[in-house]
Amino acid sequence: MKKELIYFFILTCSACNPSKDSEVQIVERMPVDVRNEYYISNRAPLQPQQFIKLPVGSIQPEGWLKTQLELQQNGLNGHLGEISAWLQKEGNAWLKTGGQWGWEEVPYWLRGYGNLAYLMQDPAMLKETKFWIEAILNSQREDGNFGPLHQNDGKQDFWPNMIVLWIMQSYYEYSKEPRILEFMSKYCDYQLSVPDGDFLASYWENSRGGDNLWSVIWLYNRTGNEKLLELAEKIHKNTANWTKSTQLPNWHNVNVAQCFREPATYYVVTKDSSMLQASYNVQSLIRRAFGQVPGGMFGADENARIGFFDPRQGTETCGFVEQMASDEIMLQITGDPWWAENCEDVAFNSYPAALMPDYKALRYLTSPNHVVSDSKNHHPGIDNHGPFLAMNPFSSRCCQHNHGFGWPYYSEHLVLATPDNGLAAVLYSACQAKAKVKGDVEVTLQEETNYPFEEAIRFTLTTPQTVEFPLYLRIPSWCKNASLAINGQSVSTKLTPGKYARINRTWNNNDEIVLNVPMEISTRQWRVNKNSVSVDYGPLTLSLKIDEKYVQKDSKETAIGDSKWQEGADASAWPSYEIYPASAWNYALVTNEPITVQRKAWPENNNPFTLENVPLEFKAKGRIIPDWKIDEYGLCGVLPYENAKKSDKVEDILLVPMGAARLRIASFPTTEK
Repeated sequence: MKKELIYFFILTCSACNPSKDSEVQIVERMPVDVRNEYYISNRAPLQPQQFIKLPVGSIQPEGWLKTQLELQQNGLNGHLGEISAWLQKEGNAWLKTGGQWGWEEVPYWLRGYGNLAYLMQDPAMLKETKFWIEAILNSQREDGNFGPLHQNDGKQDFWPNMIVLWIMQSYYEYSKEPRILEFMSKYCDYQLSVPDGDFLASYWENSRGGDNLWSVIWLYNRTGNEKLLELAEKIHKNTANWTKSTQLPNWHNVNVAQCFREPATYYVVTKDSSMLQASYNVQSLIRRAFGQVPGGMFGADENARIGFFDPRQGTETCGFVEQMASDEIMLQITGDPWWAENCEDVAFNSYPAALMPDYKALRYLTSPNHVVSDSKNHHPGIDNHGPFLAMNPFSSRCCQHNHGFGWPYYSEHLVLATPDNGLAAVLYSACQAKAKVKGDVEVTLQEETNYPFEEAIRFTLTTPQTVEFPLYLRIPSWCKNASLAINGQSVSTKLTPGKYARINRTWNNNDEIVLNVPMEISTRQWRVNKNSVSVDYGPLTLSLKIDEKYVQKDSKETAIGDSKWQEGADASAWPSYEIYPASAWNYALVTNEPITVQRKAWPENNNPFTLENVPLEFKAKGRIIPDWKIDEYGLCGVLPYENAKKSDKVEDILLVPMGAARLRIASFPTTEK
């Protein structure tokens, strides 16, 4: 990780180490002794939150992020309803009692599809989203339960409904449809009526009760119904225990990425700081053991296993998007900028490489060191039986349906409201955010940048009148010499890495702020993984540039057994691809030679996450390690030992941001010239 995890205790001061500049202060956290007047946040007796998510639709992404959303709209997520049997309307249990298709797939898909529709304002997508939401609303029974009667060992499976609650939250924020609160309230009453022995009893729902808990808090903040606090207690009591110091309930990669935040969410209810510490501990524990790799994640394949912690182990695409969502929630709860940085780490370095450049296929597992992406079964090298390294739209049931909420949720958290009626830019990307600030004035914050591929982040404020409110900007912990200018005038305040700059001033229409975050080349050493090294450039981690050879395959022939696709789905329109290296990949990085950056033109298609378009390349030196080869499992061999024989020849090599590399070496053995 880019810095040590430190247990966080909520600070009650609004500003720490204030600067002499009366306009700009450096603060560690937001004030919690005040409450935002315009946006719903935690009501008593809950722990006040540090950041408040703006309603869905308040932020319109632009730049490369909007391009990713457009690719998603035209790709698998936008068209999955046309090919996935789980989403077909005929015989669907989410539409008709007793239907065949009815577990997590519809909610997984709809969560991303719906939020994408709200962002893109596409009429057909909005109509399709409303169709499914209306069907789910109409499925609610007299007792308050809803959806398919999916059971495990004769007991209600609550897991799919947890995802639906998140869908309903977004829809309510977007539409203000009053039936949503009634629907959720009635369902929560039903959950209170279920005996503890029948509640959250099976594996997935037991692990993931924190998702349900987050929805209960959301609903309580809007209704004030004190029964919901009772339900919060019940959910925590019946959820797997994620508070132990040295072990986890299970080591499934998606569960860990999704469920580690449950104790912190419960902390919001109890204000017990040990719960908050527990979530930090899980994040630290999994990364100490299996996260000695770049990209913000950890090597767990399906499940983390002793002895399988090399950077050639991967993470499910589901794990990437769930970790991003967890980081966004942890940021709201704690205000700790570490969570914003980890979210960016996953979003920039891991998630894009899990998808084909056109978003029409994805792979189940993606690794920091990943040099073959084929359709073979690589078990037990990875903890999955099947063709889980190929880019395939037909495999498998979870990631293909679930991946779509990653970028929409990320977009919704770029700018957040603060308790003191201000705004905070916490995840940097081009966008427009409309929000109310102090004085009940709606302003527009326009953000222009190609970050993380450039260092300047420009803000322009549009306001109908002069208005005073605080604007917070996160100063990345990796940035030693960040600078700030307001209307062309440099600010003298020293911007401290890992904290926030609080700009409190009377704002005028068209005021401009420019935050510069100079990026430097740095390295991280992974001691657990044979002292291998990763190279960073600001928030980007670099990979060896490997020439990629794409081989098209029939998607149905290479799909796993439980992939179910609609009769008549045209597999030729949704091909799979295997990717093979067309250049050497088994290099040790020469560490006593400089690495230099080369800037290229910004891509015309506005998609920087491909080898052809990436606007940054880096010159470095390397030496081949002849015995570092594809191993007996058909995978990139584990990292060689430090004394492994290297070629006498020192070669020029190119590095690129690893998010643009579908084949990559991002953890390097090292050598000297």
